Amino acid sequence: MDAGQAALPSPAQLAAWGVEPGYWDASGLWREAPPETLRAVMGSMCASAPAPPDGSPLLVVDEQGPWPALPEGKLELETGGAIDLGPPEDRPPALPPGYHRLRTGEGNELAVAVCPPACPSPPYDRSWGWSVQLYAARSAGSWGIGDFADLAALAEWAGRNGARFLLLNPLHAPVPGPTPEDSPYFPSSRCFLNPLYISVPDVPEAADLPCFARLAAKATALNRQRLISRAQVWAYKSEVLETAFERFEQRGGDVDFDCYLEERGKALDGYTSFCALAERFGLPWQDWPSEYRHPSSPAVAQVALEPSFCRRKRYHAWLQWTCERQLRRAARCGAGLVLDLAVGVDGNGADAWLWQDTFALGMRVGAPPDNFNLSGQDWGLPPWVPWKLRAAAYEPYIEMLRGVLRPAMGLRVDHVMGLFRLFWVPLGQGPSAGTYVRFPWQDMLGILRLESCRAGAFVIGEDLGTVEQEARDALAASGVLSYRLFWFEDRRPHEWPPNALGAVTTHDLPTVSGVWTGADLEAQHSLGLAVDANSAKALRQRLAEWTGSDDDRPVEDVIEATYALLATAPCSLLAAVLEDAAAVVERPNMPGTAGAWPNWSLALPQPLEVIEESRLASVIARHLGGR
Repeated sequence: MDAGQAALPSPAQLAAWGVEPGYWDASGLWREAPPETLRAVMGSMCASAPAPPDGSPLLVVDEQGPWPALPEGKLELETGGAIDLGPPEDRPPALPPGYHRLRTGEGNELAVAVCPPACPSPPYDRSWGWSVQLYAARSAGSWGIGDFADLAALAEWAGRNGARFLLLNPLHAPVPGPTPEDSPYFPSSRCFLNPLYISVPDVPEAADLPCFARLAAKATALNRQRLISRAQVWAYKSEVLETAFERFEQRGGDVDFDCYLEERGKALDGYTSFCALAERFGLPWQDWPSEYRHPSSPAVAQVALEPSFCRRKRYHAWLQWTCERQLRRAARCGAGLVLDLAVGVDGNGADAWLWQDTFALGMRVGAPPDNFNLSGQDWGLPPWVPWKLRAAAYEPYIEMLRGVLRPAMGLRVDHVMGLFRLFWVPLGQGPSAGTYVRFPWQDMLGILRLESCRAGAFVIGEDLGTVEQEARDALAASGVLSYRLFWFEDRRPHEWPPNALGAVTTHDLPTVSGVWTGADLEAQHSLGLAVDANSAKALRQRLAEWTGSDDDRPVEDVIEATYALLATAPCSLLAAVLEDAAAVVERPNMPGTAGAWPNWSLALPQPLEVIEESRLASVIARHLGGR
């Protein structure tokens, strides 16, 4: 061992800190994690002791017990009142869900989260909806990108045609600046929304501004090109929004805005401080003057007293308030909204700055190689350190869930296996150098049940790929719906389980047109991706066999037959992707092609008004609605 190199952790130490010494790959082979990976992972967790610290400021327990960890004392309920907790044999059969405080006879105080047994069920029996990439769903009047007004119109149309929900891409906030991030799965904050989706014509202070007509003409002209330029869109929108905010302030603000500021509290204050500091010092925050790199520093408190800084914080808060008002309006227009929770955040963004003490900033989350991505994946997202998240009383996790659940009818949790374990890749290494780290899943799943019940939202867990049976069982017991895809399942849809969302494809996988025409396989070859040609051909063969299609069958007929087959699934939820309604050949995202493919940047080829009146959209709706 070189001088200064840390000793290889023992198996017992790795197990105590939740670090796996290796993993079973997609082909069933055991892969040992490299020794340098194990050292790097343990170092990023500050894991020098035999085991992480015991205890947490927040004790997470189930509503119906057992409660062996709860000492005797008085449980003060968050809604008022109290319950005396005596010996275990004298305790009530259930405790009320919520965040309570337990005062013991020794004068100690403990925060307690009492969690219900299951997430809410979907409000409708065997309903269906559309899966939508909002940025791509432009109307004729969009400012170059799909927005909250388009979402409202889409929700009204979908509801009128029998759809009960719209399953959306993540709407999380990107880092502030002139070039917004393309990927909705690489957010600055999962607690807040993306101002790029603001419908500028629906901002009360905007429509009669002198600059409005000029910028509206420029922005709507962007609809003539299919490739979305977020930088151009934001340049036009932000010019109007900055002026509209000045008018808002001159008019004395709004009582609802003041209530919003108070309601979002600490998280909003931290988020807006980050945005204002990023405007002043640029990004990444790791390069800021050292006194501003931590949110609790005296310098951050001092700069927040400056009038110009306060004004920028209010502007970013106003943008969030405007986003939420427009999103809530869309949620009331017809089909309900199922929002998507990304698996992580940008290490240079707001959440990573605000809660930096809980992150392993020298690690990245990803996935090992599998049949759909032979090189593996590095998503560029730093993970939470499990013991540090517990030590923070799960504050970042709770704030994240509350933020995304606020206007939601349902929640899709991307890579839900991340509640149990995540694949960590040391910064600068490839996915083959990664290994899994386990999380306190009982606590995290319990809090998910509690927050979803408080919001009245059902939960879908994106459990595609390699998932341990223990995780599947725990998710099912908690009422989290599974995911079933046409491309992944060996059984035909009529054999799929009822407690699931059934669909043909997702944003990372090919459309029906892409498979049937061969365009998706051609695109992968042209990009030089490591492609399993046999797997790609097997998808087309499955499509042909299951839909009874000859090779020369028109693609629109194949799409119709595919959704007729999907309609036979007994799943409680079914989702049709809007790309299939427009017979799009490109998938929204081609993993592993950063910069080489227009990921997250292709609008639908026709405006919403045309797609909504199309025969194919009508046929899909008729099949899924008539099951």
